[in-house]
Amino acid sequence: MVAEGATTRPTFWQIGHVGELIFYLLAAVAIAIFAYGLYRNIERYTTGQEDWFDRLDDLPTRILEATRIVLSNRKLFDRDTAGGVMHALIMWGFLTLLIGTTILAIDMDVYQPVTGFVGTEQSFFVDDFYLSYSFVMDAMGLLFVVGVGVALYRRYAVREERLWGKHTSLEDDFFIWALFLLGVGGYVTEGVRIVGTGFPDFETVSFVGWFLAEAFAAAGMNESLAATVYPAIWWSHSLLAFAFIAAIPYGKPFHMLSSYINIVARDEKAGARLPGIPANLDADTGAESIDDFSWKEMLDQDACTKCGRCSSACPAKASGRPLDPRDVILDLKQYRESLDSGETEEIDIVTDGGESVIAAETMESCMACMACMDACPVDIEHLKSFTRLNRQLTDTGQVDSNVQDTFDNIMGMGNTFGDPPDARADWTDELEFDVADAREEDVEYLWYVGDYPSYDERNKKVARSLAKILEHADIEYGILFEDEKYDGNDIRRLGEEFLYVDLAGHHVEQFEAVDPETIICTDPHSYNTFKNEYPDVDYADFADEPLMQFEFDGEWNADGETDVLHWTQAIEELVDRGRLDLRGGELDYTVTYHDPCHLGRYNDEYEAPRELIRATGATLSEMPRNRANSFCCGGGGGGLWMDIDEETKPSEERMREALEDTPAGSDVEKFVVACPMCMTMYEDGMKTGGYEDDIEIVDVAELLVEAIESGPGIEVGVGTDADADGRATGQAD
Repeated sequence: MVAEGATTRPTFWQIGHVGELIFYLLAAVAIAIFAYGLYRNIERYTTGQEDWFDRLDDLPTRILEATRIVLSNRKLFDRDTAGGVMHALIMWGFLTLLIGTTILAIDMDVYQPVTGFVGTEQSFFVDDFYLSYSFVMDAMGLLFVVGVGVALYRRYAVREERLWGKHTSLEDDFFIWALFLLGVGGYVTEGVRIVGTGFPDFETVSFVGWFLAEAFAAAGMNESLAATVYPAIWWSHSLLAFAFIAAIPYGKPFHMLSSYINIVARDEKAGARLPGIPANLDADTGAESIDDFSWKEMLDQDACTKCGRCSSACPAKASGRPLDPRDVILDLKQYRESLDSGETEEIDIVTDGGESVIAAETMESCMACMACMDACPVDIEHLKSFTRLNRQLTDTGQVDSNVQDTFDNIMGMGNTFGDPPDARADWTDELEFDVADAREEDVEYLWYVGDYPSYDERNKKVARSLAKILEHADIEYGILFEDEKYDGNDIRRLGEEFLYVDLAGHHVEQFEAVDPETIICTDPHSYNTFKNEYPDVDYADFADEPLMQFEFDGEWNADGETDVLHWTQAIEELVDRGRLDLRGGELDYTVTYHDPCHLGRYNDEYEAPRELIRATGATLSEMPRNRANSFCCGGGGGGLWMDIDEETKPSEERMREALEDTPAGSDVEKFVVACPMCMTMYEDGMKTGGYEDDIEIVDVAELLVEAIESGPGIEVGVGTDADADGRATGQAD
């Protein structure tokens, strides 16, 4: 009970004891329906395959970090500030209203009964606590309503494109309108109660409810009328709340729980490292049935909010390819739920022709750029599911003919071109110095050159430029010559896991034999797989397989003794250590720079290439889509090897952006890249887009060499005195 005359409000005003009993009965039913739905979802996850990655290690830290991410709304502000503010208002308002309702329930159903049993009239929902409570609830509830109002405006008035798609349904309407009516209905209920209780002075603290009460009074509502209509308004609000609670596990509202759990279970290197094949080799790693998907992949499907951020970020979709990352995830979810309910018969998950959940051409369209994953606010790991689908296509022989030719080239010759292995180092013939053979002499730096710099004529120029830089740096470096093979990064993303493991095992054996302090890579794709994926493969599990030719047993670089760097990082590190002096170049160019997906989004390296560009003296004019928001060249995920119909090539769009949307606009003279695949795609895009007379494609290495050869702007740190930190204290000779 509450002491008479206390500053508070009647909770069940005009409802009566029978109504109160019905309220608690309905509440119990809603909670039971909610609990059953939650149990059903959890039980479904337990039928999924085990995930290869331990997603629940160090659980307290994971929970704290996920809580920080969710409460900060950090990822929701990326690319859409207005959307981030909108969601923050909704989330913080909803949480406050939920906490406030919970506090009221604790007071009524726990605190008052307990204290009443010992003979006291007690409640903490009075006086200053009540006044503070009322003000906070009104203020945060107002922000909640404003946030939902903005969401309604963006969805129905602006009709923002990414919010609509093939999976837009009535549940989306129910979700957003239920939230809006709950927020507004709470204020209407409050306003009518204030009128009916005679406008108590202390209720002015509930400023929104008081405003509505005055509006109702001005419209002719008196205490008697308020008391008459209040029960209907109160019950309407309560029933909507119960319906919303009961519906949470059965549709879109479930993302309020599943998205948080999804963030708790996230793999921070997802996409950059893919799941391996279990050691027994008998486990399904493809997608023959929906039950082949892991529990985390099922959770990904349920965590999707249909926000369309992945769709708007996807370069394949923007180019007119038949891929929408959101649709792939939701198609799988819809099929799973249809099977569970008995509404559909089993069909192929993915196939080339015929009826299937996902079409093969959809998967062939993916560039593996990870833009979808970077844009997703709930950490859905699209690329993990996409790789499973690609493995199914590869396992059943349903791959693009050009891709199959590439697989054959690698199996036969060890490279994607199908050229002889002993021609791999022919690019060094035009150099004025010899490049060391790392197999025959000790080297500090093992340089993995890569396929395109070794065999492609345009990229051979990049390899020679980088060789000149390394030579100027006066370091001990070498290459593997014909014992270097293709790194395997992109064929793994195309589903060819066993060939990838074969290549990885071969290279690990070579790395162990050379035992360098550092491996440097020309290609960000090589850098990614050496750094993030090779260490996770337990090669001993595959040593007895006929395809595997390597002898090394165990895991490579488990202790992290060998550094793996992209060459721009290595050069920047040499500068930091005083072994290469970059003292302001002399190039008088205006350039723009394209962030490669595998260097940027995959590995968060954005500044090393830019620092080297600035060191040449060139003026860097940034494209509007840069760093994590960079737009893929179109070559990743096997795109370099396929003939794909598209409305606009990503490379052509990027050329246009460089010349029209950068601050320097048409004054940009050079388009700078740091990836051999990007070089190839943009050379093609420059020609097909008609930009040959407008801009030149160059690698960062070529820009540096031009600066070195044009004057004293960049000098080698030779003959310096180094301090204890290894940084140069003297001047270069």
